[in-house]
Amino acid sequence: MSSPLPHDELLNALQQLLGDVGLLRDGDLSAYEQDWRRRYAGRALAVARPSSTEQVAGVVKLCAAHGVSLVPQGGNTGLVGGSTPDASGTQIVLSLSRMNRVRSLDAANLTLTVEAGAVLQSVQAAAAAQELLFPLSLAAEGSCSIGGNLASNAGGTQVLRYGNARELCLGLEVVTAQGEIWDGLSGLRKDNTGYDLRDLFIGSEGTLGIITAATLKLFPKPVAQMTALAACESLDQAVQLLSLARARAGSGLTGFEVMNQFSLDLVRQHFPQLQQPLAPCPWTVLLEISDSESEAHARGLFEGLLEAALEGELISDAAVAESLPQSRALWHLRESIPLAQAEEGLNIKHDIALSVSAIPAFVSGTDAALAQAYPGIRMVDFGHLGDGNLHYNVQAPEGQPAAEFLREHEKAINAIVYDAVVAHGGSISAEHGIGQLKREELVARKSPVAIGLMRAIKQALDPQGVLNPGRLL
Repeated sequence: MSSPLPHDELLNALQQLLGDVGLLRDGDLSAYEQDWRRRYAGRALAVARPSSTEQVAGVVKLCAAHGVSLVPQGGNTGLVGGSTPDASGTQIVLSLSRMNRVRSLDAANLTLTVEAGAVLQSVQAAAAAQELLFPLSLAAEGSCSIGGNLASNAGGTQVLRYGNARELCLGLEVVTAQGEIWDGLSGLRKDNTGYDLRDLFIGSEGTLGIITAATLKLFPKPVAQMTALAACESLDQAVQLLSLARARAGSGLTGFEVMNQFSLDLVRQHFPQLQQPLAPCPWTVLLEISDSESEAHARGLFEGLLEAALEGELISDAAVAESLPQSRALWHLRESIPLAQAEEGLNIKHDIALSVSAIPAFVSGTDAALAQAYPGIRMVDFGHLGDGNLHYNVQAPEGQPAAEFLREHEKAINAIVYDAVVAHGGSISAEHGIGQLKREELVARKSPVAIGLMRAIKQALDPQGVLNPGRLL
């Protein structure tokens, strides 16, 4: 990167481009400088808040000309430190929060085009207003943004039916590291005209280009949905229940989450107002079936599935939601686990992917290895069993300061967990991304060929290192 010119010159140019509302230079900028988990905190030179794609392009050009790097930021709900500035005070945080408009909805084509700063919940609502469904759903949907979802290739609770964010996106608008605008907002489902640039930018964590808008897939809204909690004595039983649910419901199975006893104990401890309809058990499954025929058909399918599971001794008890509020309450239990963890204190998080068949052996073997190395540790195991994604988190022993435990043991615990993940043919990041948190692990555990190809792509698209340096690679 070329030697930087005086920052005042850059800041004055950004002020002229963005106006007083669009550039934050003074006051408390901590909301932009600290990540959601409070693990990473930096200091920004300023926060640029453009309101249009053209302004984003202008910001990038100015920063490139002045040798100043940019940190793109959406809702700042990431879990791997991917959108936090460093401590140098020389980086510009580029917040897309003002770019939150719905540009168009094509009901016949089942597509919705929105700007990158649109909050996920508002995108869901825009689809629902037309009796359509945008199925991406995750705990942070009230604050995370579409741009961030795509930059990290977010997963969520309905991946087993609809796929990750990548599968839900048909086209992108992107500002390159040179400040050029690529308009790839196609609503086409077939476009075989060369390299798939869309897929290159999705999941790149803001290191290759800045996503400013996206054309998303919509689906017909289900006529009925049935939700239940089911008690399992083992993960093997939960996997067998998943197979049974797939056989009975097919593509109608839209949710299959698993939670260990301690994860729900934390929810019970920190959020006692949330009713838990089942008694504590080793593993609780949250499953949901969506139906396009009728509520009666969905209920019959659901009741038949649970009866078969009880008869086959795959579950010992179940609680079926009888209304939409009850269904939401069951999902709220699942979504409250990360919040309960935060109340309990810092923990060592692992967002891992494995083949579903490998998960029981992985959990039993790795739980035992960790318990032997660190007596008294508490395992917070939960996640999307339906697509093989576990949030396999380690809480300090009771009474031991959480921050101290993390600081002293995170590296060694990561080694145990990630060695087991690799041994079972899995991935160290399923949906959270790499950011700062897993950057060294990626280099150590990804093949040298893959890392070389990634570095070549980064060099080709961002030779000055303007976009989110030090993240992912």
